[in-house]
Amino acid sequence: MTHTKKYNLPFYINSIIIAFIVSIPLFTVFFSFFENTSEYFSILKNTFLSEYITNSLFILVCVLLFTFFFGFTSAYLVSFYSFPLSNFFKWALILSFAVPAYIYAYSLTAFFENYGTAYSILFKIFGENEYHKLIPKFDGLFGSIISLSFSLFGYVYVLTRATFFYQTQNLFDVGKNLGFSKEKTFTKIILPSIRPSIIVGLSLVAMETLSDFGAVSFFSINTLTTGIYNAWISFDDLALANRLAFILIVFIFSLFILENLSRKKAKYHNASTGALKKMKVIKLRGAKSSLAFLFCFTLFFFSFLFPVLQMLYWTLKFPNYINDINLVSLNLNTLSLVILSCLVLLFFSFASNFSNRVINSKFLDILNTFSISGYAMPGIILALAFMSFFSWFSNFTGYNLKSQMIGSIGGLVLAYFVRFYSLSFNSIKSNYLKINRSIDESAYLLGYSKFKIFYNIHFPFLKRSCLLITILITIEIIKELPITLILRPFNFETFATKAYSFASQDLLEAAAFPSLCLISWSSIFILVSSKYFLSRERNLI
Repeated sequence: MTHTKKYNLPFYINSIIIAFIVSIPLFTVFFSFFENTSEYFSILKNTFLSEYITNSLFILVCVLLFTFFFGFTSAYLVSFYSFPLSNFFKWALILSFAVPAYIYAYSLTAFFENYGTAYSILFKIFGENEYHKLIPKFDGLFGSIISLSFSLFGYVYVLTRATFFYQTQNLFDVGKNLGFSKEKTFTKIILPSIRPSIIVGLSLVAMETLSDFGAVSFFSINTLTTGIYNAWISFDDLALANRLAFILIVFIFSLFILENLSRKKAKYHNASTGALKKMKVIKLRGAKSSLAFLFCFTLFFFSFLFPVLQMLYWTLKFPNYINDINLVSLNLNTLSLVILSCLVLLFFSFASNFSNRVINSKFLDILNTFSISGYAMPGIILALAFMSFFSWFSNFTGYNLKSQMIGSIGGLVLAYFVRFYSLSFNSIKSNYLKINRSIDESAYLLGYSKFKIFYNIHFPFLKRSCLLITILITIEIIKELPITLILRPFNFETFATKAYSFASQDLLEAAAFPSLCLISWSSIFILVSSKYFLSRERNLI
């Protein structure tokens, strides 16, 4: 079917439109870098710019080290060994995704601050004393690093555990056939095979760390993201904000280049699904069993239970703040954003993948590769870049696009589209690859049109992935802060913006309930998706 060249233009149009939309923030930031800025840039360059960069890089290095240790160690333990609650930890550790770094930051402060939760606990147990002098402080750079590490280690954990599951037993058999011991097999064969997964996981961690705004702004740390936001809010200088955004984008895309170069020669092939063997786990006993359990439980407690319990404590202690929350409005606002975003993302993702299927064009491949790069752009950059573009377009054409898109649902959905398109596109693409092209050729010979093939053959198979895509996008939108904060309509609140609004006013008690709601919704969707993946694992064995 791919040899047919007539009437292919409509299939190109969809991908061109998406690539154009994604290019808007990239080119806006690029060209803004060369614009004249106010005198604030000269002041910034001589004062805080080096601090922005140094803090960003220091946090990045520390978070990478912590997430690697947490993610790799936990994935190794639950994959190779059996110990108390090991099956529980396989999915429970994924719940760390439900707690955004900024909410973790609220929890740390609420627990360890002067006369906070830790003080209250010690007071009730031991009586009155100056405990605030003894309680450690988790704030500043250290607080940011801890918050980001516990919130993001799941990227390394999920990818590493998946690679262990799909490859390891077969690779152990290879090592056995070569006469290797288990230890030598692990170091010489298995570790090199999972290296790409670890690198991908750490790359995602690095991207999210450099993109973080909520945690570092709460702890008043000068990073590139807070500098971008302050340039807009404090100085009302979008050109300055975009110039800082350009520096941040250079860092992020440099990481992607390094990641690709590091994996250039690392090509490993999984065994086919039919050849997959069940992992032979080792049952730990005694002290080793206790240590494995203690490590995983500690990680689960601090990454998920700790912030949940802290937010629950504040909610129960100050129930009057619940009355300040319009729960119906927050849910409806979030639901409207999710529904609109998912419909747009699914439509264009299906159209792009179908176009690639029927045309098989290298040009389309290039367009689609470029289109999914939006996920690499931090939310704060996307929001401010679109604001700059809408302002320029309005001034250049005389058509007031700025008033229609800034402070509107449409502007939010557009930014979400660029940010999360890769999630939807890649999920559908991975399922499309499972449909043999010979089926398309057979249907074409039987007189089926391209669209009839899609409707009758492709979509019935692909629609099963729609639920998972919707879940993934929903989780991201629920937690998204900078895009929603900057582009939302007036008085339009989500759980993330409401929690941030209270926390920025130092009202952590009031921020507890919307934070708890956010974690609850995210946890539900994460549990549904993790159940899906775990059931797939069981079916493959």
